Amino acid sequence: MGAHSWEVTDEFWSRVEPLIPPAQPRSANKTYQRKPGGGRKPKPARLVFEDIVYVLRTGCQWKALPAERFGSASAIHKRFLEWEEAGFFEALWRAGLAEYDEMEGIAWRWQSIDGATIKAPLAQEQAGPNPTDRGKKNGSKRHLLVDGRGVPLSLTVTGANRHDVTQLGAVLEAIQVKRPNPPVRRSKHLCADAGYRGATAMTTILSHGYIPHVQGRRDEAQQLKRHPDKRARRWVVEVAHSWFNRFRKILVRYEKLERSFRALNQLAAAIIAFRKVPLTVNIIYG
Repeated sequence: MGAHSWEVTDEFWSRVEPLIPPAQPRSANKTYQRKPGGGRKPKPARLVFEDIVYVLRTGCQWKALPAERFGSASAIHKRFLEWEEAGFFEALWRAGLAEYDEMEGIAWRWQSIDGATIKAPLAQEQAGPNPTDRGKKNGSKRHLLVDGRGVPLSLTVTGANRHDVTQLGAVLEAIQVKRPNPPVRRSKHLCADAGYRGATAMTTILSHGYIPHVQGRRDEAQQLKRHPDKRARRWVVEVAHSWFNRFRKILVRYEKLERSFRALNQLAAAIIAFRKVPLTVNIIYG
């Protein structure tokens, strides 16, 4: 029987542990009520990481973490913010991409980009009127760039009222791994929907060395009729967004801070990347 989706297997932990940030030293300029070594010992890093994965997968509130299993929820959330500040979640994502690239090879040739709107009723940063909800409620948007198999290469978070095309350059600049220069220009394509049309978008795409494939759904349907043997490639990014939605903590954004929400998305991206690594032992379940 496999582990639960939030359980951290030994194989997965062996990849995570080397990246765990060291404990923050005490400040010499601060007065502490307790002597060094007093009070409770810090929670084991593996337990903290499993707590964070539990929240990400189940969608529970931080304060609703089962105390009998995980202990103090406030201590877990504090470590989560410390790890985010240290860049841990982004580093784990890059590590997943590196292993995926080594074992399978990042599918660089056909990349695709798109944004997805997320309800954000409590967000205080990177949120705005949701145009898909008649502008009545706060919303955020996750902008994704993926490879040909849907593995996330880049993501940014903005308010829901920010149009996809305005974030095109930022997303292309935020790729987590550097690709060796392709031997020929024909080996780098970018697929996008009609929201990325326009002279400015074309300039941005071309300046990053891509061959643009910007089509609306109607254009794609007509092309499929003419060439039924050629499958559409833009849908891959939509599938990737659906993978993110399986992590219930980011299906609806309840995180007030942008940094917290971004970190949870980076952890989801890392898990997606690791799950695409072809191994005889499945390191991640669910």
